[in-house]
Amino acid sequence: MRRSTDVEDLLRRHAPQVLGALVRRYGHFDLAEDSVQEALLAAAQQWPRDGVPDNARGWLIKVASRRLTDLLRSEEARRRREETAGRLAPRDAFTAPPAGESRAPSDDDTLTLLFLCCHPELSPAAQVALTLRAVGGLTTAEIARAHLVPEATMAQRISRAKQRIRGVPFRQPGPADRDARLAVVLQVLYLIFNEGYTATSGRDLHRADLAREAVRLARAVRRLLPREGAVTGLLALMLLTEARSAARTGPHGELVPLDEQDRALWDRTLITEGTALVEEALTQGPAGPYQLQAAIAALHDEAPSPDDTDWPQILALYDLLVDRAPEPMAQLGRAVATAMVHGPRAGLAEVERLEDRLAGHHRLDAVRAHLLEKAGDLEEARAAYRAAAARTLSIPEARYLQTRAARLQP
Repeated sequence: MRRSTDVEDLLRRHAPQVLGALVRRYGHFDLAEDSVQEALLAAAQQWPRDGVPDNARGWLIKVASRRLTDLLRSEEARRRREETAGRLAPRDAFTAPPAGESRAPSDDDTLTLLFLCCHPELSPAAQVALTLRAVGGLTTAEIARAHLVPEATMAQRISRAKQRIRGVPFRQPGPADRDARLAVVLQVLYLIFNEGYTATSGRDLHRADLAREAVRLARAVRRLLPREGAVTGLLALMLLTEARSAARTGPHGELVPLDEQDRALWDRTLITEGTALVEEALTQGPAGPYQLQAAIAALHDEAPSPDDTDWPQILALYDLLVDRAPEPMAQLGRAVATAMVHGPRAGLAEVERLEDRLAGHHRLDAVRAHLLEKAGDLEEARAAYRAAAARTLSIPEARYLQTRAARLQP
């Protein structure tokens, strides 16, 4: 009998593949997702008790296909019900894929689903939201928090997106169409990985299943577009960041900040691969945000100790990053690099300029607290740590911030 957490990991890994298989066979994206969710619920109830089937994905496809067929039948007029049901349920509809089946990248249902969710009929915001829901497996609440909007607003956005792509053929886009969707695809993978590396809520800091799925999909996209610098850069960034995951938590799941991590626990295989990819990405055209972030990550990973970190070079890369993609989180990272090069007061001045753009976000308070502590303003730092702890929904982050505040008690 498997533990429930093992079953949850298995279901999350198979969910986008099962959804892709149903959409490819039947279309009806919205009904297919509902059917997959029911199959996942059935598996979550049965598998811990009865054991996981030998072909778990085939089991899920079979159950979800039956449910989808029922839904499709119920929508047809009475006089056409039997005819339509026969047409929509081909002979192989319930045939499980062979055990150990291996698909070429162009036949990967998950990758096809990824590009479908980034269809040009959808707005960029809808593309990101739908992909995070269908491919990344995030809940609507998690997606809403990532975009700083109410959950009801996000639910409506996802529902409208499903309706917009209803009837769109399930196949890989052609080269021109694929290039138009690539920026959104990469943004979605980036968000999925970030949610996996640092979960926005819950008791676990690291959601390894999401991080692994993002890396897998990034590898698949790179196989499809091996000379695209942004793709190579994003994969490099993921690998160089994930390489530090084993050192980010202590024995009780507590968060360990970068400058306190045991670097012997870092995955040198991932660092070597990621560093090589950074070098390759920087030769594949002008450096964009992913290539620059990957270069920053490489400088952190290559430093033998925190004192050996090349902060001036990191600050120079942040200057380029903010110039080309002035996102608030990039500017917050630049504030930290500024503090490491020019002192905490200079970093605090950068933080204050972000007050309007990141008001209420716990990371702004956390960085402010860290820099105030470095500047010797312990009472203000303690208050900022507490404010950050109150605003995060991540239990490990909250505990870490509360601990930092407690250390500064008089």
